[in-house]
Amino acid sequence: MANFVLIYSGGGMAATPAEQAATMQAWGAWFTQLGPAVVDGGNPFTPAAKHVSAGGKVGDGAVGTPATGYSILKADTLAAAVEMTKGCPVLLEMGKFPSTKFIRQCNPHGPLKPG
Repeated sequence: MANFVLIYSGGGMAATPAEQAATMQAWGAWFTQLGPAVVDGGNPFTPAAKHVSAGGKVGDGAVGTPATGYSILKADTLAAAVEMTKGCPVLLEMGKFPSTKFIRQCNPHGPLKPG
């Protein structure tokens, strides 16, 4: 099995306490449905961003479409990970998050250790 990172883009936080509660309930239901396939439920990102160009030049803002959050799932294949997104609150609210990308973890044996 490998870990797959779902990168969300677009959307925003729910405006009212009732909408926030409904959103949290939807995420909880989806994570419960996925069970142990959820490696990291993830978090939203803030809009604050910097980018680093070749030569080390640092600039303000994201490059391209900014990511707004992530989740990490464990699956046998990319196709299985894509299948798991059915029921994801991000995709159920299509107007809020227009895209989801999958990137296979570079090192399936864990994080790299400083040498």
